[in-house]
Amino acid sequence: MAALDLARELISNVSFFPTEVGNQNSGTKILVSIALFLIAWYVWTAKKSSKGHFPLPPGPRGLSLVGFLPFLNEELHHQFEKLAKIYGPIMNVRLLNKNVIVVSSPKLAREVMGDQDPIFANRDVTAAALAMNYNGADIGEVRQAVRELYSKIKTPINLSEITFQIVLNLLISTTWGATLDGEGRRTLAKEFRQWTQDALVLQTKFNVSDLFPLIARFDIQGIVREMNKLSVWLDSDFDSIIDQWRKMDSAVGGDEKKKEGKDFMHLLLQLTEDEDRKTPFNVTNMKAMIVDLLVGGTDTTSTMVAWSMGELLKHPHIMRKVQEELEQVVGKNSIVEESHLHELHYLDAVLKETHRLHPALPFLLVPRSPSETCVVGGYRVPKGSKIFVNAWVIHRDPMVWKDPLEFKPERFLTEEFKKCDIRGTDYRFIPFGSGRRTCVGLPLAERMYPYVLASLIHSFDWRWPDGTNYEFEDKFGIVTKQAVPLVAIPTPRLSNPKLYC
Repeated sequence: MAALDLARELISNVSFFPTEVGNQNSGTKILVSIALFLIAWYVWTAKKSSKGHFPLPPGPRGLSLVGFLPFLNEELHHQFEKLAKIYGPIMNVRLLNKNVIVVSSPKLAREVMGDQDPIFANRDVTAAALAMNYNGADIGEVRQAVRELYSKIKTPINLSEITFQIVLNLLISTTWGATLDGEGRRTLAKEFRQWTQDALVLQTKFNVSDLFPLIARFDIQGIVREMNKLSVWLDSDFDSIIDQWRKMDSAVGGDEKKKEGKDFMHLLLQLTEDEDRKTPFNVTNMKAMIVDLLVGGTDTTSTMVAWSMGELLKHPHIMRKVQEELEQVVGKNSIVEESHLHELHYLDAVLKETHRLHPALPFLLVPRSPSETCVVGGYRVPKGSKIFVNAWVIHRDPMVWKDPLEFKPERFLTEEFKKCDIRGTDYRFIPFGSGRRTCVGLPLAERMYPYVLASLIHSFDWRWPDGTNYEFEDKFGIVTKQAVPLVAIPTPRLSNPKLYC
């Protein structure tokens, strides 16, 4: 409105019938030109956004051209937490020409992921992520891991490493079980772990292409080129496995052929050969889906198991409560089965409290991007902005959680919070997001995370290595892990040694 008011004032002070010519006439033309320009600018901006009268959210000013970009640090979740205390539960952190809107309260999370979910259904996907995704449970594995741990009792174990291996082997067995033999699965697991580590490092690097799409094709920093190299390497492994499947498949037919489709890859490959499907599904789609499954299922689940074990080692009285519950439900003369999980209520509270205090995805992975300009919390959110829902701050909000920095599983057994689940139905607790963009790895987390953790705690007692001064710090990334890998020493708990065999 300021531009329009100024234009009107300029026009009202201009005499269109001057008695003198020359300088006065020239000045009149200039004033009229300025007024017309201001009017045209106002009309254009008003049309550009019907919500234009709402201001952008407050936020740090930064520098004129690059915004706040030079001031970002590596621990972004901690930095945004501090900024939220200054600017409030919705803020705009401008990076170059991109508005990055960060919301940090349950109420605003509901507006984004619930009330206006269709508008915010788009993802602001990075160039590296597109390159990684082709531009577009087996209980036996856990028991095998327990056997391996039994052979290493009383020696320090890197729990971060072992849990990643358990989950990855489990997923590979589920995905390719009928196609790969044991050695083939182990080889693929080792190679995929290295690929995941390298890919996630590239994913966390700042890429100027994500803020300037016009220059993205030049890939100035070479991030997409490096990611494409990784993808080509992984692609060759996938092609080799697919060739094995087709050889197996060609050896059988009819009903026998259907029986062979027991693992996930068989089902997906059968979909690629279904010519009657209304929605095409090709081999590239299949590979991208498998990458999503493996990446989304391994790193997050293994990280959460490590965080839970770290908190239980730090709080021995909570560890004892979990083990007492396992003794009551499972007993020391048996092993944990999936059917036991729904009876382990205190363990479930431990899992939720870990998700609350140490969300694996503090900003819920890929940012959202509104398909049209809209209003959130009384502020204008421009179309195409990058939207972060800050679960890290929401889960530590002292207005919602009593003693928010303390690990207290009992809070999820109270009337107020016992109905909270990880599916995002309560916007105070959103470890996997909510709405139509809920994390695809949620079903895996619901099944694998409690089973792996319960098996480790039921089968062994755990303690820190002598002289350990464990630093309980986190390290920001796509998945927020422990800064120092978790190392602990197991000793057997079960009454019969044969249960480990």
